[in-house]
Amino acid sequence: MRIEPDEVLPSGSGKFSLAKLTLLSILTGAVIGLVIGVFRVALDHMNTARTDTITWAHQWGVLGFILVCASVAATTALAAWLVERSREPAAGSGIPHVEAVIEGTLPAAPLMLLPVKFVGGLLAIGGGLALGREGPSVQMGANLAQFFGSTFRLPTADRIALFASGAGAGLAVAFNAPMAGSVFVLEELVRRFDIRIAIAALGASSSAIAVASLLLGQQPDFHVAELPVSSTWTGPIFGLLGILAGLAGVSYNRLIIRTCALFDGLTRWRPEFRALLIGALVGALAWFAPHMVGGGNEISQQALVGGIALTALPVIFAVRFLLGPLSYAARTPGGLFAPILALGACLGLGFGLLCPQFVADAGATPVTFAIAGMAAFLTATVRAPITGMILIFEMTGAFNQALPMLWASFAAMAVPTLMGNSPIYDSMKARTIGVAKTL
Repeated sequence: MRIEPDEVLPSGSGKFSLAKLTLLSILTGAVIGLVIGVFRVALDHMNTARTDTITWAHQWGVLGFILVCASVAATTALAAWLVERSREPAAGSGIPHVEAVIEGTLPAAPLMLLPVKFVGGLLAIGGGLALGREGPSVQMGANLAQFFGSTFRLPTADRIALFASGAGAGLAVAFNAPMAGSVFVLEELVRRFDIRIAIAALGASSSAIAVASLLLGQQPDFHVAELPVSSTWTGPIFGLLGILAGLAGVSYNRLIIRTCALFDGLTRWRPEFRALLIGALVGALAWFAPHMVGGGNEISQQALVGGIALTALPVIFAVRFLLGPLSYAARTPGGLFAPILALGACLGLGFGLLCPQFVADAGATPVTFAIAGMAAFLTATVRAPITGMILIFEMTGAFNQALPMLWASFAAMAVPTLMGNSPIYDSMKARTIGVAKTL
C-alpha cells in the first residue's frame, strides 16, 4: 500500500481526527517501546554471547579461530538470506526506505517486515558487523505504525504522520532519547514543521520511552563525568574540529556508496555468499580485536571517559572507518548512527589529545572534544544537526556542552554542503528505490 503525500489534510483535519491520531500515537508508541525494548535486551545478550564465545575459543588455537570466523560468517549469511527470502526492503538501515515511503516513492512494507528486521538485526549486529541498532529500530517502529494506521483506517495525511512518528519512536528507544526521536521526525523524515505530525511524534516517543524504560531503565546510554564549561570565545577551535569532521564525513559517505556498489556488482555471487565472505572477514578481526567489532557503543564509551590512548586512536579510527562500509555492504539489517558516533568520538578525542594548547585555551578537556566530535561527524554524514546535538545531549547528559557542539556542527554542516556531497540517507534512498524495483 502506497502512502501518497499529496493526498493531504481535508479528511483528517478536524478535532475528532486529531484526537484519534493523538490517542493512536500513544498506543502505537507503547507497542513500539515494548518491541524495540525487547530487541535491545536481546541484542545485549547477543553481544555478550559473542564476547564470551571469542574468549572461550582462544583456548583452542587455530581451531578456535576457524570457529569464530565460521560463526560470524554463518550469522551474517543467515541474516542476508532472511532479507533475500522475504523479498521485503529489510536490508541496511531502513531509514532511506522510511523516507521514500513518506515521499510516496515506495509503498509501505507489510507487517512481515518486522520479524525479518528483528531477527536479521540480532544476527547481523550481534554477530559482530559494525552496524547500529537504530536502523532496524526506526524501520520496525514505522512498520508497526503503518499497521496501526491501516487497521484503524486513518486518513492518508494522518497515516503519514503516524508512520513518521513510529519511526521516530523507534529511534527514541534505540538510544533512550525521546526528544531526539521527535526532532528526527521533523528534521530528517518529513523535513518541515507540521503541528499534527509534531503532536503524533511527541506522543509516540513519550509512550515508547515510558514502556521501554521498564526494560532498559532511565539512565543515559553513556556515562560521562561532569565536564567544565568551555570558554565563550573558543568557537574557532571547535570549528576546526568541525572542518576535519566534515572532510572525514564526506570521505565516509563516498566510501559507503562505493563499497556497496562494488559488492552489488558481484552479480555472479549470491547475496548470501557475499555476506558470508564479509562475515568471515569480520570474524577474523573479532578474533584478534573483539572490541573493534559490533555497533561501536563500547568504543564511544571508552572515548567519553578518555580511556583510549592517543597511539591507539588512529588504528581504531582507520579500522572502523573501513569496517562500517564493509558491514553495510553485506545487505543485512543494521544502521549507521552508532558506528558514526564511535568514529566521531575517536576523531574528537584524538583532536583534543593532539592539541593540548587548544584544549587549555578552551578551558575544556579532551572528552569535551570527543562529545563535539560525535555531533560533528553525525552532522557531516547525515546532515541533521539538531537531531544529532539533542541525541548526544540525551545519550551523555552533557547538557553544558551545547556551545562546543554548536560550533563543531556548524562547520561540519558547511563543509560537505559546500563540497556538494549529498547526505548519506539521500544517497542510500536512490539505491533503496533501485533495489526495491527489482523485487
